[in-house]
Amino acid sequence: MQNFKVMMTQKKQLKQLSKYFLAVLIAIFYNCSGFLEQEPGSQTSITELLDSTDGVITALNGAYHDLESNVRGERYATYADMQAGNITFTPTETGNNTGQITVPFNIENVYNFTDLADDSNLDGFYDDCYDIINQTNLILEYVDALTDSNDNIKNQIKAEALTIRAYTHFLLSQVYAQNYGFTSDASHLGIVYNKTSLTNGITYPSRATLAETYTLIIEDLTAAINNYSNTLLLDGPTYSYFNKVSTQALLARVYISKNDWQNAYDLANEVILNSGKTLTPSEDYIAEWEKPDVPISEVLLEFSIPRDSGGTIGGSLSSSYGYTSTTDYADYVASEDLRNLFEPNDLRGQLFLEANLPTLINGELEDRQYYFTKKFQDNPGFVAIRLSEMYLIRAEASLGLENLEACKDDINILRNRANATLLTETTDLQGILLQERRKEMCFETQYLFDLARFQQNIIRGTDCVSQTCNLNYPSGKYILPIPNSNIELNSNLQQNDTY
Repeated sequence: MQNFKVMMTQKKQLKQLSKYFLAVLIAIFYNCSGFLEQEPGSQTSITELLDSTDGVITALNGAYHDLESNVRGERYATYADMQAGNITFTPTETGNNTGQITVPFNIENVYNFTDLADDSNLDGFYDDCYDIINQTNLILEYVDALTDSNDNIKNQIKAEALTIRAYTHFLLSQVYAQNYGFTSDASHLGIVYNKTSLTNGITYPSRATLAETYTLIIEDLTAAINNYSNTLLLDGPTYSYFNKVSTQALLARVYISKNDWQNAYDLANEVILNSGKTLTPSEDYIAEWEKPDVPISEVLLEFSIPRDSGGTIGGSLSSSYGYTSTTDYADYVASEDLRNLFEPNDLRGQLFLEANLPTLINGELEDRQYYFTKKFQDNPGFVAIRLSEMYLIRAEASLGLENLEACKDDINILRNRANATLLTETTDLQGILLQERRKEMCFETQYLFDLARFQQNIIRGTDCVSQTCNLNYPSGKYILPIPNSNIELNSNLQQNDTY
């Protein structure tokens, strides 16, 4: 009887994995629409799709498409700021619940620190990440065999695919694994690092340690940097795709997350000095963020929003942060705790669109002030990396290297640009740096991961509407559960503690 149960369980796993594999292929073919219908009634296999340079580049475009959709989606795009206290919620516009503040249902459990492994609010994000990784693995498995290409094109394809693979694994490690310093040698659980596609057979991998996870991320990014050939593969703005500079910037972010101060400093410094980008000047800072269709000038990477042939957008961050009128607005606004951090003359404090909205208070509707970020109004894409982050990384690395003056100087570069008060001393630089990151990078999917890296408590303000507003570090709730559906497929996949 026991053997029968084991056999049935294995059959169920194989069936579910087959469905998963089919879904991955459908996703690839869907995004590679030019290869879907070559002739009426014809079908395209993976081999046919990826045996030409055009096919591989189209598949790469599909991976970018899915990556943009995954990070721009409401659940991931708001997660780090919402959990850490940068975000609160708007009142209901109309109907029986007019004026009532409720947490959006699709992130309610995460916000309350009660996410469920059986029905995680971010289970789609987890699955989509591994779909994207599988797509990059397929590309990497076929690119060397291309006969209609040259080495520059092949190397560029490899570089971008490796970077997407590393970036996606890095995002997974931030959401599903404790920060690097959680254990002294990062021997705690990381994630499954997948370097082969499902075409190579079904496997049941276990999670690497976080130290091993970071080693693999760094290996992929280093290989990518060495392969970039500055060949343009895809149409559209160049800032929408990874290149050598944005990959160096991403690697700097990985190194600072690893507390590898020297490597983080060197890479951030390299990007600052040689990227060809400069910080957006004070006089243009607000106007640059307010532009409707292009990113701020200092952006190193923005996953631009999809548009159809008529130019209509397929979705943007304004669906989460947008404001049109007092009867037409999105769910997420700045917390008062965040808004109150800015000095009166700090330009970054002007990046809030203030609106009075009818709010139910003690049973009566009263106008209450809310603060919508101006960063993501009017067709914004997902800002993945900006130059200002490199100054913050260089400052943090300097602090780790005990070069306090250099840390202070980099903080002051951003404060000077923002017209904020400059530092004159080097006291409590860690706390100041964390707050500076909060002000400069708010709504850019960073603050929760900053708190975890600095090993700080989560303390939300008085407008928190969660059952639990504060969380003491360390806690298993700084990360999310691995979706149980994946653990049911793979018995070697260990669940996070507390879930």
